Amino acid sequence: MIGLSSGPSPGEVQGAFRALADPTRRDILLLLSHQDMTIGEVVDRFDITRAAVKKHLTILEEGALISVHPSGRERINRLEPLGLKSVTDWLNYFNQFWDERLQALQIAVEQEEKKKAKKK
Repeated sequence: MIGLSSGPSPGEVQGAFRALADPTRRDILLLLSHQDMTIGEVVDRFDITRAAVKKHLTILEEGALISVHPSGRERINRLEPLGLKSVTDWLNYFNQFWDERLQALQIAVEQEEKKKAKKK
């Protein structure tokens, strides 16, 4: 199996993509991008049970996309922007691949146009 030598580990990528796969979890991340929230505050924003929100938050935490910090009797959920780094690193690898391919295609097209112009 080909791996990204300097990129994120497969486990990091797998956990982050698992967390991002669900639209509710993506919505929770958007909420947390504006402010840290308790489970209760997140529950108030969705039409799902507290247990379902807790499950979503657990998966986001396992994917390293959020962190949970105890504050008295409450648990504060905080977005971890660096958790998205494994995803962006993985995607950037493919951006590089396509950039190189598209640049080669552009060069080939320009060379073909020059050949056609010389024939005229």
